[in-house]
Amino acid sequence: MCGIVGALAKRDITNVLIQGLKRLEYRGYDSAGVAIIDNNGDVQRRRAKGKVKNVEALINEQPLSGVCGISHTRWATHGVPSENNAHPHLCNEIGLVHNGIIENHEVLRKQQLEQGHEFDSETDTEVIVHAVYDQWKPSGDLLAAVQSTIKKLDGAYALGVIEKGNQNRLIAARKGSPLVIGLGDDEYFIASDVFALLGEAKKFIYLEDGDVADITLAGLTIYDASGNVVTRPINETELKADNIGLGRYRHYMQKEIFEQAAVLKNTIEGRISDGRLLDSCFGAQANEAFKTIEEVQIVACGTSFHAGLVAKYWLESLAGLPCHIEVASEFRYRPHVVNKKTLFVTISQSGETADTLAALQASGDLGYAHTLAICNVPESSLVRESEWHLMTKAGPEIGVASTKAFTTQLASLLMLVIALGKHHKLTNKQETEIVRQLEVLPEKVAEVLRLEPEIVRFAEQFEDKNHALFLGRGEQYPVAMEGALKLKEISYIHAEAYPAGELKHGPLALVDDQMPVVAVAPNNDLLEKLKSNLQEVQARGGKLFVFADKKAAFEEMDGLSLIRVSEIDDVIAPIVYTIPLQLLSYHVAVIKGTDVDQPRNLAKSVTVE
Repeated sequence: MCGIVGALAKRDITNVLIQGLKRLEYRGYDSAGVAIIDNNGDVQRRRAKGKVKNVEALINEQPLSGVCGISHTRWATHGVPSENNAHPHLCNEIGLVHNGIIENHEVLRKQQLEQGHEFDSETDTEVIVHAVYDQWKPSGDLLAAVQSTIKKLDGAYALGVIEKGNQNRLIAARKGSPLVIGLGDDEYFIASDVFALLGEAKKFIYLEDGDVADITLAGLTIYDASGNVVTRPINETELKADNIGLGRYRHYMQKEIFEQAAVLKNTIEGRISDGRLLDSCFGAQANEAFKTIEEVQIVACGTSFHAGLVAKYWLESLAGLPCHIEVASEFRYRPHVVNKKTLFVTISQSGETADTLAALQASGDLGYAHTLAICNVPESSLVRESEWHLMTKAGPEIGVASTKAFTTQLASLLMLVIALGKHHKLTNKQETEIVRQLEVLPEKVAEVLRLEPEIVRFAEQFEDKNHALFLGRGEQYPVAMEGALKLKEISYIHAEAYPAGELKHGPLALVDDQMPVVAVAPNNDLLEKLKSNLQEVQARGGKLFVFADKKAAFEEMDGLSLIRVSEIDDVIAPIVYTIPLQLLSYHVAVIKGTDVDQPRNLAKSVTVE
């Protein structure tokens, strides 16, 4: 979602801020802005609705320069996308950028209006900059003003704050929204994401909830929520700016789809050996504790939720453990009955998903035995706050519509099924077979990727369509859900997924020759049931698009288009059958001319509730 970049250096940082914002464009946004303290000590600001390039054009027309500044990409929550609502926000001598949501902003705004403040925007953020100014005015102490202000705020925030007349001070603060400090050579940077600072810094400090950082060229001081000076670990990243380039691909989504064979190999390597999952995979303490686990609770959002739904099938059928899964945004708003021997599993690509983090934080009071995060970002809040974690090793994922993060989540969850199952229902023979299937998984994915030319021909038939239906049975039902989500996210075609057996309970009323019906048909025990369901579609004149196992005995005919997938074992079929649905959605979006990597109204990392 919203992105922050700030800098304090001995050189002009205008281009640093702009390039940092460009690296954060993948998160999703609808306006952008920059504020810099110039050599006269004045705060100069440029803001624009739309893309970062619009702000860059403004700066080219009305140049900015300075050694201290803040910048922001905004994803609209309070107030429409507009220049006035874009950050940074100013109040007299104070400039501020903010990620998150201030829940008591209406109360604060009312108080400030009564005190004579005038507002230029509809945002919740503007109350913060007015509050900082009120606290700063008597003493001129920016650090103390920020520390006093955040005590009045309910909700989530990451803040970057500057003051007129001072080119040597930048204040950063966070609670519930990520913020990182980049350490350069006698210079400092802040950002909501390490990606923004690639090329400027290799060492980073991740602020913790309640931290306030006082940054000057003389040094960095971090205060915790109690006002005590603290030291936070310095981390190094191996990421490089060229890691997130497009290469030969047209879009990041296409690049990331085609990276899946390689990243799945990375996810699996070092975690299996000689037909067994290594006990050290989740840590020695985790392996011992897994013996006592009686149930699993999974909490996630969006694509990660679909991964959890597949895992439920695996956990109950292979490991013999009851599994419950819930959307994170609903989890903490209802009472729970908890088996005290339940493992609480969270799944998130970014590790900063606000609802998932809140669910994890609530789990401690509910009595869950242990917590485990499946995540792609080692330094994320979710990983730091979980007892155990398993990294998916997908690498940077820039496209808003998740692809490789999803399949690596599934591979990681399948390893969790083995780790838990070996202490319950799973036999040594079954473990060996699942491990063997994990070993061949990258090869099977590579085979499916070679079907792209056939999938393009499928996609061409969706150009004038406005609705689509996705069908699957068993563990392929969540795969159908994920396929429908991908299509609606990036092509804006309304798409829904159903268990195929539910057709006659309502969705069949929608089927006609303008409603494409997409089905995944592996050669499993439910195949004949699925075929019967698809015949119901054909009988109503529906157009079927089926991805079927080569041994599934489908025949192409009028109203049924078929792509044959190589023979795949049941256990990895959900992972493999995901790939053609991703390619279908991608090519439909390309044909329709939509913004594939940054679909409207969506953000990569949803850091607000």
